[in-house]
Amino acid sequence: MLMNMATLNGRSVDPDALLALALTNFGHFTSMRVDDQHVRGLSLHLERLVRDCKTVLGADLDPDRVRNYVRETVSDRAGSFVARVTIFDPTVEMGRPDKATTPSVLVTVRPTGDLPMPPLRVKSAPYERDLAEVKHLGLFGALHTRRAALLDGYDDALFVGPDGHVSEGVTWNVGFIGENGIVWPQADVLPGVTLALLQQTGQHHTTPLTLTQAKGMQAAFATNTSIGVRAISTIDDAPMATEHPLLTQLRDAYLAIPGERL
Repeated sequence: MLMNMATLNGRSVDPDALLALALTNFGHFTSMRVDDQHVRGLSLHLERLVRDCKTVLGADLDPDRVRNYVRETVSDRAGSFVARVTIFDPTVEMGRPDKATTPSVLVTVRPTGDLPMPPLRVKSAPYERDLAEVKHLGLFGALHTRRAALLDGYDDALFVGPDGHVSEGVTWNVGFIGENGIVWPQADVLPGVTLALLQQTGQHHTTPLTLTQAKGMQAAFATNTSIGVRAISTIDDAPMATEHPLLTQLRDAYLAIPGERL
């Protein structure tokens, strides 16, 4: 059984070093599924961390340094699990986030489920993330929306922007299958690594989608590094097909993508 573990800059974590993370929640991260020491889209995950570090901390991040910390942390772990890399400055104070300029690298490991995963029932909710293009630590609003959906009997939430257009899920991108093939919402969303990998296969379209249009699609799916391609069975009270040739094709294409060695 995989135990949760963590390292900070390649060393065992001093709890005091995490106080700034707990008290300010200022930073960014990426999560990557590791299968037998290989990661699909590893280069894209590292590129995200470098790009977001410049945006959040105004600092350069050495991707080789990050990769080495991840490799060291999971070096003796077999099978499949999720490694999360969180970038933050342990010296940051709430009153002076402009002084947060020195990135530290927190690597945490947690178990993950087998692929493919069972379909999701999702509830639409009005919400849009701050600075959507960055995978930042500001998750309160998103998780509060997820909590409300769970309490209402659903598995997760699907965000709808102020313009009435569907955007993304709480921690996943959403895609649809329509008459013209695979469709992604045109909206301010996190540029997901799994989304980018999938878009390298087959024909894809991006267009604005209202909630009504989304419910009228032939099928829908959620996608991120942990879940791969996961069918959506219901959006609110609208049933969606969980079996579709293109959905199967997408899932198989993702599973066939070779992982990069850590």
